[in-house]
Amino acid sequence: MKKFLSMLLASVMVLSLLAGCGGGNNQKDNQGATPPQQNDNQTPTDPAEPPAEPPEDVTIQVAALASGYEEAYPGMWQEVCDAFTAETGIKVDLIVDKNLEDVIGPSMQGGDFPDVIHLATGREKGLTEQFIKDRNIADITDVLSMTIPGESAKVSDKIVGGFTDTSVTNPYGDGKTYLAPMFYSPCGLFYNAGLFEEKGWTVPATWDEMWELGDKAAAENISLFTYPTTGYFDAFLYALMYSVGGADFFNSATTYAEGIWDTAEAQQCFDIISKLASYTNPVTPAQANDQDFTQNQQLVLDNKALFMPNGTWIVGEMAEAPRADGFKWGMTALPAAKAGGNGASYCWLEQAWIPAEAPNLDAAKQFVAFLYSDAACAIFAKGGAVQPVPGITDNFEGDNKMFYSIYDNGADAAMGSFAAYNAVAGLGTVREVFLDPVNSLVNGSLTQEQWIADVKAASDQMRANIME
Repeated sequence: MKKFLSMLLASVMVLSLLAGCGGGNNQKDNQGATPPQQNDNQTPTDPAEPPAEPPEDVTIQVAALASGYEEAYPGMWQEVCDAFTAETGIKVDLIVDKNLEDVIGPSMQGGDFPDVIHLATGREKGLTEQFIKDRNIADITDVLSMTIPGESAKVSDKIVGGFTDTSVTNPYGDGKTYLAPMFYSPCGLFYNAGLFEEKGWTVPATWDEMWELGDKAAAENISLFTYPTTGYFDAFLYALMYSVGGADFFNSATTYAEGIWDTAEAQQCFDIISKLASYTNPVTPAQANDQDFTQNQQLVLDNKALFMPNGTWIVGEMAEAPRADGFKWGMTALPAAKAGGNGASYCWLEQAWIPAEAPNLDAAKQFVAFLYSDAACAIFAKGGAVQPVPGITDNFEGDNKMFYSIYDNGADAAMGSFAAYNAVAGLGTVREVFLDPVNSLVNGSLTQEQWIADVKAASDQMRANIME
């Protein structure tokens, strides 16, 4: 596990020019970032003054997504909030919901904002991306210099070096932190290892081997592939770009470099996704939404599809779902682009952030700082949620040990995202341009050539409007 963190940190340093994890992320490339020189004790180069102590008798509102981690350990977020209140005296009004945007959206339109929001980029409704685009997220650089409530350590002492140095957290490239790095997860292709054992199949190491396996599976009425929603293609696409062209191609593609989509590497990425669409279970697009996505995940548990892109939260999310006899979780990196090469796995990183118009800014910052306390980390771990805090993965066993060892087993770690750009009339989000068309590729309503043409046209606009 220590090797995993060191390798991931190395990838963060290599990709410090990139934006953070998340499906359809629209985050600014951190072009001015300096690779971290320290590990666990990294502090800001010019720390701001810590925020003032909040007044007594304050109640903050915290809104958190009810993800698979909350399902694995129901009441996880409430327990963290209760521990925070016990330590600080600050009361917490907690909102936890699977469709968080629908719950908090109407009140925010009326000017009533939560104090803290835990909602990653990559959701279908793109709420976090919209706040980033509108610059409506508070600067929390000073939180890194804060002492964690109930402890003597500062927040920066508890975050593995590098996790606050990409635009996962610093979307504007101005050297300031706006989103707190929270739960991270290696992403890859999840499958039924029991089925592979039963059939005597080998997990593909290259895409050529993947297509051969797809033909074998089709002969037994099993689709090669499915996906929960097109949003899950973010981690897939980033890992694919990294495995095909390495960091140089990844950097150029995610900053919309002129001519990048005309390169051989880009064509290979387009070809792989288009071919994979032809091997995808045909029911997938109809269920690829935030309400029905678990039905697509169920396809893997029922042996109706072999692989799906996902993250480690899938185990908790589908814990109560029925499954085929002999089912065992397996996870692999994306296959290598060519024989002898390395596969790649994307690091998904969730974020917590404070709206710029939060009514209780100082208390909100106290809460964000507390998220890195030993107490909070222990509670989150009960749900399988792993933060970038040293030592958390050391004692992992079972599925989590397998998942978090993916980089120890030879996969390259990819971390980064497309650069944020200013809103332009008629220009879609990254998800709408790059990822959502996969549904149409699968159902045959869009050709690969039209998709590529649309990507090139949109990429030109994105490049011209990159946030500075």
